[in-house]
Amino acid sequence: MQRLLRHLDQVVVPRLARGFARAGGGGLRLRLLTAVAVVGVVGALLGAVWVTRRPAVLPAEGAAAEVVRVGVVQGQSVPLYARQARSELAGLLKRSTATPVETYALVSLRAYLAPERLTPVLGGVSLVEVYARVPLSGAVTQSVRIPAFTIPTDVVEGMAKVAKKRAADAADLRNVAAKLQTTDATEVDLRRGYLDDSTVAGAEAEAYRAGCACVYAAVVRATPAALDEIAARPEVRAVDPAPEVRRLDRAVFLPPLPEQVGQAPVAATPSASPSVEPVVSAAPSPSPSPEPAVTGSADPTPAESPSAISPSQAP
Repeated sequence: MQRLLRHLDQVVVPRLARGFARAGGGGLRLRLLTAVAVVGVVGALLGAVWVTRRPAVLPAEGAAAEVVRVGVVQGQSVPLYARQARSELAGLLKRSTATPVETYALVSLRAYLAPERLTPVLGGVSLVEVYARVPLSGAVTQSVRIPAFTIPTDVVEGMAKVAKKRAADAADLRNVAAKLQTTDATEVDLRRGYLDDSTVAGAEAEAYRAGCACVYAAVVRATPAALDEIAARPEVRAVDPAPEVRRLDRAVFLPPLPEQVGQAPVAATPSASPSVEPVVSAAPSPSPSPEPAVTGSADPTPAESPSAISPSQAP
Protein backbone atom coordinates (compact mmCIF):
# COMPACT_ATOMS: atom_id res chain seq x y z
CA MET A 1 0.00 0.00 0.00
CA GLN A 2 2.74 2.50 0.96
CA ARG A 3 4.72 1.59 -2.15
CA LEU A 4 1.67 2.29 -4.35
CA LEU A 5 1.02 5.68 -2.75
CA ARG A 6 4.70 6.59 -3.15
CA HIS A 7 4.46 5.65 -6.83
CA LEU A 8 1.40 7.87 -7.28
CA ASP A 9 3.15 10.76 -5.55
CA GLN A 10 6.49 10.47 -7.33
CA VAL A 11 5.49 9.32 -10.82
CA VAL A 12 1.82 9.69 -11.65
CA VAL A 13 1.17 13.14 -10.19
CA PRO A 14 4.26 14.82 -11.80
CA ARG A 15 3.32 13.39 -15.20
CA LEU A 16 -0.19 14.73 -14.85
CA ALA A 17 1.22 18.13 -13.92
CA ARG A 18 3.39 18.20 -17.03
CA GLY A 19 0.35 17.27 -19.09
CA PHE A 20 -1.59 20.15 -17.60
CA ALA A 21 1.26 22.54 -18.42
CA ARG A 22 1.33 21.46 -22.07
CA ALA A 23 -2.41 21.80 -22.23
CA GLY A 24 -2.01 25.53 -21.62
CA GLY A 25 -5.00 27.56 -20.97
CA GLY A 26 -7.62 25.55 -22.87
CA GLY A 27 -10.31 25.68 -20.18
CA LEU A 28 -12.42 22.77 -21.37
CA ARG A 29 -9.44 20.58 -22.16
CA LEU A 30 -7.91 21.39 -18.78
CA ARG A 31 -11.09 20.48 -16.96
CA LEU A 32 -11.30 17.19 -18.85
CA LEU A 33 -7.69 16.30 -18.03
CA THR A 34 -8.26 17.16 -14.40
CA ALA A 35 -11.35 14.97 -14.20
CA VAL A 36 -9.55 12.02 -15.81
CA ALA A 37 -6.61 12.39 -13.44
CA VAL A 38 -8.81 12.51 -10.37
CA VAL A 39 -10.76 9.43 -11.47
CA GLY A 40 -7.54 7.54 -12.16
CA VAL A 41 -5.98 8.38 -8.82
CA VAL A 42 -9.16 7.53 -6.89
CA GLY A 43 -9.44 4.22 -8.75
CA ALA A 44 -5.85 3.33 -7.91
CA LEU A 45 -6.41 4.18 -4.24
CA LEU A 46 -9.58 2.09 -4.06
CA GLY A 47 -7.77 -0.83 -5.69
CA ALA A 48 -4.94 -0.56 -3.18
CA VAL A 49 -7.36 -0.51 -0.26
CA TRP A 50 -9.19 -3.59 -1.61
CA VAL A 51 -5.95 -5.52 -2.01
CA THR A 52 -4.80 -4.74 1.53
CA ARG A 53 -8.18 -5.37 3.15
CA ARG A 54 -9.33 -8.52 1.33
CA PRO A 55 -9.36 -11.64 3.52
CA ALA A 56 -6.41 -13.99 3.25
CA VAL A 57 -7.06 -17.29 1.51
CA LEU A 58 -6.89 -19.96 4.18
CA PRO A 59 -5.65 -23.50 3.46
CA ALA A 60 -8.23 -26.23 3.25
CA GLU A 61 -9.36 -27.51 6.64
CA GLY A 62 -7.06 -30.22 7.93
CA ALA A 63 -4.55 -29.63 5.09
CA ALA A 64 -1.69 -29.34 7.56
CA ALA A 65 -3.23 -31.53 10.26
CA GLU A 66 -1.08 -34.34 11.55
CA VAL A 67 -2.18 -37.95 11.73
CA VAL A 68 -2.72 -39.11 15.32
CA ARG A 69 -1.62 -42.65 16.16
CA VAL A 70 -3.31 -44.44 19.04
CA GLY A 71 -2.19 -47.85 20.28
CA VAL A 72 0.96 -49.95 20.27
CA VAL A 73 3.88 -48.72 18.20
CA GLN A 74 6.39 -51.06 16.61
CA GLY A 75 8.74 -52.59 19.15
CA GLN A 76 6.84 -51.24 22.17
CA SER A 77 6.19 -53.44 25.18
CA VAL A 78 2.52 -54.42 25.15
CA PRO A 79 2.28 -54.75 28.98
CA LEU A 80 3.90 -51.31 29.30
CA TYR A 81 1.39 -49.93 26.79
CA ALA A 82 -1.49 -51.31 28.87
CA ARG A 83 -0.12 -49.67 32.03
CA GLN A 84 0.33 -46.34 30.26
CA ALA A 85 -3.24 -46.52 28.97
CA ARG A 86 -4.54 -47.10 32.52
CA SER A 87 -2.49 -44.16 33.76
CA GLU A 88 -3.82 -41.87 31.04
CA LEU A 89 -7.41 -42.88 31.77
CA ALA A 90 -6.84 -42.23 35.50
CA GLY A 91 -5.57 -38.77 34.62
CA LEU A 92 -8.71 -38.04 32.59
CA LEU A 93 -10.89 -39.16 35.49
CA LYS A 94 -9.13 -36.71 37.82
CA ARG A 95 -9.73 -33.87 35.37
CA SER A 96 -13.42 -34.71 34.95
CA THR A 97 -15.73 -31.72 35.25
CA ALA A 98 -19.39 -31.33 36.13
CA THR A 99 -20.13 -31.79 32.42
CA PRO A 100 -18.11 -34.84 31.31
CA VAL A 101 -16.77 -34.68 27.77
CA GLU A 102 -16.87 -37.78 25.57
CA THR A 103 -13.63 -38.89 23.96
CA TYR A 104 -12.56 -41.55 21.49
CA ALA A 105 -10.76 -44.56 22.92
CA LEU A 106 -9.19 -47.78 21.67
CA VAL A 107 -10.40 -50.86 23.54
CA SER A 108 -8.14 -53.94 23.29
CA LEU A 109 -9.50 -57.34 24.32
CA ARG A 110 -7.76 -60.21 26.11
CA ALA A 111 -9.17 -62.80 23.68
CA TYR A 112 -10.97 -63.03 20.35
CA LEU A 113 -14.73 -62.66 20.84
CA ALA A 114 -17.74 -63.56 18.71
CA PRO A 115 -20.21 -60.74 17.80
CA GLU A 116 -22.82 -61.85 20.34
CA ARG A 117 -20.29 -61.62 23.18
CA LEU A 118 -19.52 -57.96 22.51
CA THR A 119 -22.68 -56.47 24.02
CA PRO A 120 -21.80 -57.07 27.70
CA VAL A 121 -18.26 -55.82 27.04
CA LEU A 122 -18.91 -52.72 24.92
CA GLY A 123 -22.51 -51.99 25.84
CA GLY A 124 -23.42 -48.55 27.15
CA VAL A 125 -21.06 -46.53 24.94
CA SER A 126 -21.06 -45.33 21.32
CA LEU A 127 -19.33 -47.87 19.12
CA VAL A 128 -17.45 -46.71 16.01
CA GLU A 129 -15.73 -49.80 14.61
CA VAL A 130 -14.28 -53.17 15.54
CA TYR A 131 -11.10 -54.99 14.52
CA ALA A 132 -11.24 -58.66 13.64
CA ARG A 133 -8.93 -61.45 12.53
CA VAL A 134 -9.41 -65.17 12.03
CA PRO A 135 -6.78 -66.77 14.33
CA LEU A 136 -5.79 -69.73 12.15
CA SER A 137 -2.77 -71.54 13.55
CA GLY A 138 0.26 -71.50 11.28
CA ALA A 139 -1.41 -69.36 8.60
CA VAL A 140 -1.15 -65.78 7.42
CA THR A 141 -4.60 -64.30 8.05
CA GLN A 142 -6.04 -60.91 7.39
CA SER A 143 -6.94 -58.19 9.87
CA VAL A 144 -10.16 -56.35 9.10
CA ARG A 145 -11.70 -53.13 10.36
CA ILE A 146 -15.48 -53.25 10.40
CA PRO A 147 -17.42 -50.03 10.98
CA ALA A 148 -20.13 -50.84 13.50
CA PHE A 149 -22.61 -48.68 15.37
CA THR A 150 -24.87 -51.37 16.80
CA ILE A 151 -23.81 -54.75 18.17
CA PRO A 152 -23.98 -57.47 17.28
CA THR A 153 -25.99 -56.61 14.12
CA ASP A 154 -23.45 -54.39 12.34
CA VAL A 155 -20.57 -56.71 13.22
CA VAL A 156 -22.38 -59.77 11.84
CA GLU A 157 -23.29 -57.90 8.64
CA GLY A 158 -19.73 -56.64 8.28
CA MET A 159 -18.36 -60.16 8.71
CA ALA A 160 -20.71 -61.40 5.99
CA LYS A 161 -19.27 -58.80 3.61
CA VAL A 162 -15.72 -59.80 4.49
CA ALA A 163 -16.65 -63.46 3.94
CA LYS A 164 -17.94 -62.63 0.47
CA LYS A 165 -14.77 -60.73 -0.36
CA ARG A 166 -12.43 -63.47 0.90
CA ALA A 167 -14.41 -66.15 -0.96
CA ALA A 168 -13.96 -64.15 -4.17
CA ASP A 169 -10.24 -63.81 -3.41
CA ALA A 170 -9.97 -67.57 -2.95
CA ALA A 171 -11.62 -68.19 -6.33
CA ASP A 172 -9.33 -65.68 -8.05
CA LEU A 173 -6.25 -67.35 -6.55
CA ARG A 174 -7.40 -70.77 -7.70
CA ASN A 175 -7.94 -69.42 -11.23
CA VAL A 176 -4.46 -67.95 -11.33
CA ALA A 177 -2.96 -71.21 -10.08
CA ALA A 178 -4.84 -73.16 -12.77
CA LYS A 179 -3.11 -71.12 -15.48
CA LEU A 180 0.31 -72.24 -14.30
CA GLN A 181 0.51 -75.64 -15.96
CA THR A 182 4.20 -76.04 -16.80
CA THR A 183 6.69 -78.12 -14.84
CA ASP A 184 9.09 -75.20 -14.52
CA ALA A 185 10.32 -75.06 -10.91
CA THR A 186 9.44 -71.38 -10.56
CA GLU A 187 5.88 -71.87 -11.79
CA VAL A 188 5.46 -74.92 -9.60
CA ASP A 189 6.39 -72.85 -6.54
CA LEU A 190 4.09 -70.04 -7.65
CA ARG A 191 1.20 -72.43 -8.19
CA ARG A 192 1.71 -73.96 -4.76
CA GLY A 193 1.80 -70.50 -3.17
CA TYR A 194 -1.41 -69.41 -4.90
CA LEU A 195 -3.18 -72.59 -3.83
CA ASP A 196 -2.01 -72.18 -0.23
CA ASP A 197 -3.23 -68.57 -0.18
CA SER A 198 -6.52 -69.70 -1.70
CA THR A 199 -6.96 -72.27 1.06
CA VAL A 200 -6.37 -69.63 3.76
CA ALA A 201 -8.75 -67.15 2.11
CA GLY A 202 -11.41 -69.85 1.89
CA ALA A 203 -10.98 -70.70 5.57
CA GLU A 204 -11.32 -67.03 6.50
CA ALA A 205 -14.47 -66.71 4.39
CA GLU A 206 -16.00 -69.73 6.12
CA ALA A 207 -15.12 -68.42 9.58
CA TYR A 208 -16.55 -64.95 9.01
CA ARG A 209 -19.67 -66.40 7.42
CA ALA A 210 -20.25 -68.33 10.64
CA GLY A 211 -19.79 -65.25 12.86
CA CYS A 212 -16.48 -66.43 14.29
CA ALA A 213 -14.84 -65.46 17.55
CA CYS A 214 -12.53 -63.02 15.73
CA VAL A 215 -13.03 -59.54 17.22
CA TYR A 216 -10.03 -58.37 19.24
CA ALA A 217 -10.45 -54.58 19.54
CA ALA A 218 -12.87 -51.70 19.08
CA VAL A 219 -12.95 -47.92 18.82
CA VAL A 220 -15.59 -46.31 21.04
CA ARG A 221 -16.63 -42.83 22.14
CA ALA A 222 -17.60 -42.24 25.78
CA THR A 223 -17.01 -40.19 28.92
CA PRO A 224 -13.98 -41.03 31.09
CA ALA A 225 -16.27 -42.60 33.71
CA ALA A 226 -17.88 -44.91 31.12
CA LEU A 227 -14.45 -45.84 29.76
CA ASP A 228 -13.33 -46.69 33.29
CA GLU A 229 -16.27 -49.09 33.62
CA ILE A 230 -15.27 -50.83 30.39
CA ALA A 231 -11.63 -51.06 31.53
CA ALA A 232 -12.76 -52.94 34.67
CA ARG A 233 -14.48 -55.71 32.69
CA PRO A 234 -12.56 -59.02 32.69
CA GLU A 235 -12.58 -59.35 28.88
CA VAL A 236 -10.78 -56.01 28.44
CA ARG A 237 -7.02 -55.77 28.30
CA ALA A 238 -6.64 -52.00 27.91
CA VAL A 239 -8.67 -48.87 27.28
CA ASP A 240 -6.52 -46.23 25.61
CA PRO A 241 -8.29 -42.83 25.67
CA ALA A 242 -7.51 -40.47 22.80
CA PRO A 243 -8.82 -36.98 23.61
CA GLU A 244 -6.42 -35.63 20.99
CA VAL A 245 -8.42 -37.29 18.19
CA ARG A 246 -10.83 -34.80 16.63
CA ARG A 247 -11.35 -36.43 13.23
CA LEU A 248 -11.33 -40.17 12.65
CA ASP A 249 -9.98 -39.74 9.12
CA ARG A 250 -6.86 -38.18 10.67
CA ALA A 251 -6.30 -41.00 13.18
CA VAL A 252 -4.71 -44.44 13.03
CA PHE A 253 -5.58 -47.01 15.69
CA LEU A 254 -3.08 -49.78 16.43
CA PRO A 255 -4.56 -52.38 18.81
CA PRO A 256 -2.38 -55.26 20.01
CA LEU A 257 -3.49 -58.80 19.23
CA PRO A 258 -4.54 -61.00 22.18
CA GLU A 259 -1.55 -63.30 21.64
CA GLN A 260 0.95 -60.44 21.80
CA VAL A 261 2.38 -60.53 25.31
CA GLY A 262 5.82 -59.02 24.85
CA GLN A 263 6.94 -56.41 22.35
CA ALA A 264 4.79 -55.47 19.40
CA PRO A 265 6.38 -56.90 16.24
CA VAL A 266 7.51 -54.61 13.44
CA ALA A 267 4.51 -54.55 11.16
CA ALA A 268 1.85 -52.36 9.66
CA THR A 269 -1.05 -51.09 11.69
CA PRO A 270 -4.78 -50.39 11.37
CA SER A 271 -6.19 -47.04 10.41
CA ALA A 272 -9.17 -45.34 11.80
CA SER A 273 -11.94 -44.00 9.73
CA PRO A 274 -15.47 -45.20 9.97
CA SER A 275 -16.92 -46.68 6.83
CA VAL A 276 -19.85 -48.74 5.96
CA GLU A 277 -18.09 -51.72 4.55
CA PRO A 278 -15.51 -53.99 6.15
CA VAL A 279 -11.97 -53.27 5.29
CA VAL A 280 -9.28 -55.86 5.32
CA SER A 281 -5.66 -54.98 5.68
CA ALA A 282 -2.33 -56.66 5.54
CA ALA A 283 -1.60 -57.85 9.05
CA PRO A 284 -3.87 -57.83 11.97
CA SER A 285 -4.88 -54.31 12.33
CA PRO A 286 -7.97 -46.73 10.50
CA SER A 287 -8.94 -40.57 6.55
CA PRO A 288 -12.64 -44.77 4.15
CA SER A 289 -12.73 -47.36 1.42
CA PRO A 290 -15.63 -48.57 -0.71
CA GLU A 291 -15.41 -52.25 0.01
CA PRO A 292 -13.60 -54.72 2.22
CA ALA A 293 -9.87 -54.50 1.82
CA VAL A 294 -7.56 -57.36 2.58
CA THR A 295 -3.96 -57.49 3.68
CA GLY A 296 -1.80 -60.22 5.03
CA SER A 297 1.23 -60.68 7.22
CA ALA A 298 3.18 -63.73 8.18
CA ASP A 299 3.20 -62.82 11.83
CA PRO A 300 -0.04 -61.71 13.44
CA THR A 301 0.44 -58.01 14.09
CA PRO A 302 -1.52 -54.85 13.60
CA ALA A 303 -1.51 -53.66 9.98
CA GLU A 304 -0.81 -50.17 8.70
CA SER A 305 -4.16 -49.33 7.24
CA PRO A 306 -7.02 -51.71 7.37
CA SER A 307 -9.79 -51.12 4.88
CA ALA A 308 -13.16 -49.90 5.93
CA ILE A 309 -16.78 -49.82 4.86
CA SER A 310 -17.96 -47.34 2.31
CA PRO A 311 -19.47 -44.12 3.69
CA SER A 312 -22.35 -44.34 1.26
CA GLN A 313 -23.57 -47.40 3.09
CA ALA A 314 -23.27 -45.89 6.54
CA PRO A 315 -26.47 -45.93 8.56
